[in-house]
Amino acid sequence: MILQALSDYYRRKCDDPDPAQRLPAFGLEQKEIPFILEISTDGELLQLRDTRELQGKKKVARVFRVPQGVKKTSGVAANLLWDTLEYVLGVDTKGKPERVAEQHAAFRARIEALPEVVREDAGIQAVLRFLHRRDVAQLERQPAWNEALEGNAVMSFRLHGDLDLVCQRPAVVQAALSTAGADDAPQAMCLVTGERAPVERLHASIKGVWGAQTSGANIVSFNARAFESYGKTERQGENAPVSRAAAFAYTTALNHLLRKDSPQRMQVGDASTVFWAERQDPFETIFGDIFQDNPDGGTTAVRALLDAVHSGQWGESDENLRYHVLGLAPNAARISIRFYHCITLCELGQRIAQHFEDLSLARGPHDPQYPSLFRLLTAVALQNKADNIPPNLGGAIVDALLAGPDAPYPSLWLNAAVGRCRAEQNINYPRAAAIKACLNRHIRFRQSTEKEFLPMLDLNNTHPAYRLGRLFAVLEKIQEEASPGLNATIRDRYYGAASSTPVAVFTTLLRLKNAHLKKLMPGRVTVFEKLLGEVLGPVDDFPKHLQLPDQGRFALGYYHQRQDFFTRKSQDTDHGTPEGETA
Repeated sequence: MILQALSDYYRRKCDDPDPAQRLPAFGLEQKEIPFILEISTDGELLQLRDTRELQGKKKVARVFRVPQGVKKTSGVAANLLWDTLEYVLGVDTKGKPERVAEQHAAFRARIEALPEVVREDAGIQAVLRFLHRRDVAQLERQPAWNEALEGNAVMSFRLHGDLDLVCQRPAVVQAALSTAGADDAPQAMCLVTGERAPVERLHASIKGVWGAQTSGANIVSFNARAFESYGKTERQGENAPVSRAAAFAYTTALNHLLRKDSPQRMQVGDASTVFWAERQDPFETIFGDIFQDNPDGGTTAVRALLDAVHSGQWGESDENLRYHVLGLAPNAARISIRFYHCITLCELGQRIAQHFEDLSLARGPHDPQYPSLFRLLTAVALQNKADNIPPNLGGAIVDALLAGPDAPYPSLWLNAAVGRCRAEQNINYPRAAAIKACLNRHIRFRQSTEKEFLPMLDLNNTHPAYRLGRLFAVLEKIQEEASPGLNATIRDRYYGAASSTPVAVFTTLLRLKNAHLKKLMPGRVTVFEKLLGEVLGPVDDFPKHLQLPDQGRFALGYYHQRQDFFTRKSQDTDHGTPEGETA
């Protein structure tokens, strides 16, 4: 299903109305070429041109459409008319002169093996003359030489006066396409197309997956007897027969989606996530717009999607359009599928809307209405650092989000949020939102009779843990009013114990409360005593211990009550809450 969807995307992009966005035909690929050897028809080097441009703080090479590269292994294998400096020029950069000599010989042999009619092309003739004379001293005088040499950079050739590279000349391209289609590989029914065709033994590498090998990794690969079956050991691809054309299609499409600055790629924890629609659509990049940490663009994208969901008016989009989301994670030399979902655009909108409804919470003026996934993850990480985010958490959250409104969020998210609240004695907006979302999903998943938590203070919620959280917030408020300007409150000293072993703490806190109330005006004392009576009414006994979900309810009760204190009340509101408080 995944490979088929990627193959379909490849065929669509081959016919893209924008020529710059079209994917190369079978036998070609898109490749960054940092350096170009510009030569004359006589094979004389005119210039070593640097194609890189500064983007931010990094130089990025220009992308060219070139003959498809060979699968690089520990052996020697050369590409056609483009490769690393060692292959192209035979100059040793790593202290292995004998191997470099083999590489350069293979590079020349690959060119000389072209059909005679192709070798007669003026560009090929110029390259052969250049390789024959190969003046290293002249190369060393080029300004860009040291940078190319240092990184064993990829390079190719261009004939002076041409816009295209030599490997892009029509005769060379035709030869590359003909070679790609003519092979003696065993034939089998392709798992992607269902047609009988030559099977690809080694699939092209997938690059751009965070944490995987920089040279690329594979989704389909067999290299040990334990992975093989039915005696298919000679050719590795026979265990999962995919035709050469289909293998090229899905790898080209996936590499295109994973490319740098791709609008259809985002990092979700350790999962490199790509997304695409089955047809060109204005909402095709909506997934990345919503979940990446872009406050302005993210809010606009969310509102556009939610408006479409609520109104049923999708504009130019088709609500039944299928939408694909694929999460990839590194696994040594292979890539593991962390999650994959294929749903309609309407279903996608509804599930994203449910996600933000689950997160919806009373908040301060500077808290985002639609928090990004990155902010939610860093909020539950040690020291709020991205490096400390649990590696599987982001992918598990997205997987649950796309699975449906009743799919529970990972328990690790609730554990992390509650743990950070206890460790830092700070129940902030993104942590409280994460706790509310996890608890509500868990209630729906279990089909419990418990009422789901509201975005704001719920006076009718009688759960003991929720009430104790509210009680702790009231006791803290009393202390703050009794002793203005305190550097630390009972939250800094007692929150961890109060949220886990209430019986050991609240008797002490209630006794301290009496001393604090003596410092207040009689009217304020009456207000607080009334509020304490309302909060403690349904609580019979203080529990000896609160389990982790109840610690989350405690945190949510505390957060709701604190937010309610800082919400301006009208004079006729009778909630028993101190009136006139502002943030």
